[in-house]
Amino acid sequence: MKYSDIDQRKTAFIFELDNVLYPEKDYLYQVYYLYANLLEYTELWDAKAMVSLMAKTYEEKGKDEVFNVLQQKFNVDEKYRANFDDMLLTAKVPLMLLLYKNMLDLLQAIVVDRKKIFIVTNGNPRQQLNKIKHTEWNGLEPYLTCYFADEVSAKPEPDVINQLLKDHQLERRNVVMIGNSEADELCAQAAGTDYFSSALFL
Repeated sequence: MKYSDIDQRKTAFIFELDNVLYPEKDYLYQVYYLYANLLEYTELWDAKAMVSLMAKTYEEKGKDEVFNVLQQKFNVDEKYRANFDDMLLTAKVPLMLLLYKNMLDLLQAIVVDRKKIFIVTNGNPRQQLNKIKHTEWNGLEPYLTCYFADEVSAKPEPDVINQLLKDHQLERRNVVMIGNSEADELCAQAAGTDYFSSALFL
């Protein structure tokens, strides 16, 4: 699916961030690398083995289990959980996060057509902002307006979308939401906007 396939009467596009505009694992794996090296420095454990375990856990069990599995396998002291949680929020990752190529093309086409782009993302606002700061936007930064849903109420609740529509005097029928989860789809339905899965563009 391409920009030209979307109803040209649409004037605003709302995107989720993680796994919609860029692959979230590109951020998380860099945090895992930094964290493993911290533990290697302080406890003399094998950083490479820890990174491998954390990545495998993410793929098989999800990000919420990463520290728990690491703790179990390496007997990591509970005191290090706070370091891990803080690093997830504020890490200065060494490599910029790259947008999916098709999403970059879509964003650029929207800008050329002088339409509005919003990022409305679930998750800890500090972490989501950190990801945004470490993303290579290819000059699109002036055209992006970001809302952190958790500051209002997380999707699928439509409150943040309703606030966005009010702030920018937008009609629901002229807005498209693009996401990758049931929460995104239910939010779009509740807010009365059209919805597309990001998988259609990738």
